Formats: sequence, structure tokens, C-alpha cells
Amino acid sequence: MEPGNDTQISNFLLLGLSEDLELQPLLFGLFLSMYLTTVFGNLFIILAVSSDTQLHTPMYFFLSNLSLVDIGFTSTTVPKMLQNIQTQSKAITYAGCITQNYFFILFGELDICFLAVMAYDRFVAICHPLHYQATMHPRLCGLLVLLSWLISSLHSLLESLLLLRLSFCRVLEIPHFFCELNQMVQLACSDTFLNNMVMYFGTGLLGGGPLAAILYSYSKIVSSIRKISSVQGKYKAFSTCASHLSVVSLFYCTVLGVYLSSAVTHSSRSSGVASVMYTVVTPMLNPFIYSLRNKDIKRALKRVLGMTALKGHLSGN
Repeated sequence: MEPGNDTQISNFLLLGLSEDLELQPLLFGLFLSMYLTTVFGNLFIILAVSSDTQLHTPMYFFLSNLSLVDIGFTSTTVPKMLQNIQTQSKAITYAGCITQNYFFILFGELDICFLAVMAYDRFVAICHPLHYQATMHPRLCGLLVLLSWLISSLHSLLESLLLLRLSFCRVLEIPHFFCELNQMVQLACSDTFLNNMVMYFGTGLLGGGPLAAILYSYSKIVSSIRKISSVQGKYKAFSTCASHLSVVSLFYCTVLGVYLSSAVTHSSRSSGVASVMYTVVTPMLNPFIYSLRNKDIKRALKRVLGMTALKGHLSGN
């Protein structure tokens, strides 16, 4: 098909991770298992936090919100990919692509915001323990969550509205498994200066800002832990933020890895494969990181799973 300008777009084509037909069943099984693991793993975290009154604290309140966002983040991309593999179709409607892009940006930025909010929570708990209850009161926690949703919603709406003003070329193939913003902008035939400016500014501000807050919080946390005299006290203080630090490291390291791989290879398909790490793998691993490293979550999960097994046994009888 020859390149041209077409403002009446009906479909985009998602080329996916591979065009090898023999790999499609393997990809379907792999991503279906990872998706189900992500959904049920994060649902168990939400159930554990909501059912255990001892976990009704700011840290676990933010964790349950992060788990909810992780479910939304993965659900934005993987079900459509599975549908395309199952139906042997690469098409996604114009409206569907814009909608997918909106929710991908929304949940991605919420992930980053909640990681920053959780870092602040750990900063207050370790550096100012005597003022923790007074500082992290329910009203502030609710406002932090609301502010995260507001900022993320406005930015994702802005990016989506800017996409709507573009006219696209007739070659509408996206070398990715979802409608990634940068790939869509590159397909446009009209001027994309404003889109690029907002995209890079938003990435720097809404991506770099929370990262700076996380780094500042943990620099203060490390400084406070070093001042603790006993080894047991240091271990106890560090253990309260070890899970969060693991999740932050996993998320930002995978994002950085995707950026570096795309810069080195200059291949959109390779970038798509690498992006699986932060779009699918990271949300899947988060529940395991928190459940394996946190005794309170372990106890609550055992209680939830035990109640589920008991109900299943009683209903079977």
C-alpha cells in the first residue's frame, strides 16, 4: 500500500511480538498464564489487605491501590493481544487504539505515582516514626491517591486528545503488541511537533519527578538506618521497606533496559519484546515480592486461602 494521507482511519495493525505462526500457540499460552497469574496474584493481595484489620494501615492501603492499578495496567494490553492471536487477526480499531493508549498511559503513570507515594510513606515511618500516625492520617492518604489519579488522568487525556488531531498515513502498521504512543505518533503524516514536545515533557516531569522523590526518600532512609546502633534495629528498619525497594528497582530497571535496548538496536520489534518486562512481567512479580518478603501479607494470604479452601470443601459436601 502506498504511503498517503488519510484522516478517516478505521483500523491499525498490531504486528505483535513475532509473525512466526508456529510461535503463536506458545505466545498465547505464555501470556495467558502470565495474565492470569497477575490478576489473581494482585486480587489476593487486595483481599488479604481488605480482610485483615491489622493491615488497615497507610502502607498496605497504598499497596492494595498499586495491586489494583497493576491489574488495570496488564488488562489494557494483554487481552487484546490474546484475542488477536486466537482470531489470527492483527487489527485494532482507531477508537480502540486511542482508548488503549489512554488507559496504558493512565495506569502506567499511576504505577509510578503510587511507587513514589509508598516511598514517602516509608520515609515518614523510618525517619520520623514518632510523627507517623499524625502525618500519614487517612485524609492525607486519600488525598495522595486522589491526586495521583487526577494527575495521571489529565495527562493521559491530553496525550489522547493530541493524538485525535493527527492525520495518519495509509501505512498503519504498529510494530508492537499494543498501541504505544510513540509508535502512533511516528505513523502520522501531519505535524507532530506539539505531540513530541508534550510526550517528552510529560515523560521527564511525570516520570523523572516521582523517581527523584523516591531517590530522595531512600537517601534519607539509608541515612537514618545507618544511625541506628543495633544490628537488629537496622535489619528491622530495612525490612519494612525491602519489598517496596525491590519493586521500585524491578520497575525502573526494566524501563531503563527497554530504553537502552531500543537505543542500541534501533528496532521497534526488539523494543516491543523488551517492553514485555515492565508491562507484563513486573505487575506479575509484584505480588510474589510482597508476599515472600512480608510476614504480615503471608499471614493474611494464608488466612484468605484457608477460608477459600474451607468454603470450597463445605460447598462440595
